[in-house]
Amino acid sequence: MTVRDGHAAILTHLEDLLGSRSSFEELMARALNRYQDHAAWGNAAILLANRRDRETWTAAAALRTHSEPSRRLFGAEVLRLTHLFDDSDEGAFAGPALDLFTDWSTEEEDLAVLTEVLVALGEHGDPRADAALTPYAGHPDAGVRCAVARGFGTWPETPACTDDVREALLVLMTDMDSVVRRAACLTVAEGRDHDPVFADAMAALLDDTDRRVQVTAVYGLALHNDERCVEAARRLAPAPPGTPHEYELDAVWRYEWRRDGR
Repeated sequence: MTVRDGHAAILTHLEDLLGSRSSFEELMARALNRYQDHAAWGNAAILLANRRDRETWTAAAALRTHSEPSRRLFGAEVLRLTHLFDDSDEGAFAGPALDLFTDWSTEEEDLAVLTEVLVALGEHGDPRADAALTPYAGHPDAGVRCAVARGFGTWPETPACTDDVREALLVLMTDMDSVVRRAACLTVAEGRDHDPVFADAMAALLDDTDRRVQVTAVYGLALHNDERCVEAARRLAPAPPGTPHEYELDAVWRYEWRRDGR
């Protein structure tokens, strides 16, 4: 009763195993009895997203204009996961999802729903998604700014960031919220754009007050083949007791391996 209180989630899973198809409305009702991170909500959203059919897509998209934010949030998550799980060669939902979420982002006022929509935009490998994210880089809510910071990307057809995206990332790397700073630094670290201005911005975070930000900056410099990562890793204070293995720091010895031609 305390660990597995979401009996609706178990029912949803059993129905899936038995091949029973509950309606969109029934699954949504089970989800809305709980909060977004609850298993009942997650199982319902994932099951619907895995259907990847026009009926489910239409039902979820119709929630975009619903007066209740919780229903808009559920619809946005189902649509986001439908595109995310679509591994077919056709990518049938990619274009409709990008168009829908781009428009949705301009009109959504609820913070939770807006964040979900921006996360969805960030999962598209398309420069248009970056253009839709950019206006929210200075949003007053840290969760929204974090979604923007992680959503930016550089794509094969445009390996370098646009000027607007580069400027937004540099600002987000100096954000007052450490989670946002780390998110922006991680995006820069793992991005394809190795402009020296990004390396200098990461180097500036080596003395950050938050250790996770410092570690991410070291990681980023290593990925950008910047020698400063070696000394920065040595200067890091010992990790507090109980800290999980900081796998990002393994990138430093891999950089040294590449540097020395081994």
